[in-house]
Amino acid sequence: MKYLILTCFISLSIQNLSLAQKDILFTDSAEAQEYAVDNETNILMVFSGSDWCRPCIQFKKDILMSEEFLAATKNKTAILYLDFPSKKKNKLSKEQTDNNEMWADKFNKSGSFPHIVLLDHDMNKIKDMKFSGQSVEKFLSELYE
Repeated sequence: MKYLILTCFISLSIQNLSLAQKDILFTDSAEAQEYAVDNETNILMVFSGSDWCRPCIQFKKDILMSEEFLAATKNKTAILYLDFPSKKKNKLSKEQTDNNEMWADKFNKSGSFPHIVLLDHDMNKIKDMKFSGQSVEKFLSELYE
């Protein structure tokens, strides 16, 4: 019985996390901007190499997917996740790749990963941000300072 309850709890927690992510985590820049305009929020643009960049993988796991981060940013920040995978099995559509490259040409000319940029809802840069393994709490304080 305890196993069944624990399994149900874990399942609901994962489902709720997925729902929270859908609210603020975008891969389409137009959708992220629409959300930001509608909610009068900023956009956190994240350039990531999801299948080859260790710091990117760590940032996604430790920050972006954490319940603490998602709860703190809900209705405050749209997250635009721009991925640059290297493995064939993770290849993005041509449209998505072109979109990601367009934003990289504008905000990540150096090609660094992860590269994190805070934008206003009109897609104007507010500041560059760094991920150096800091805690969610520390990253949030840097985001909202």
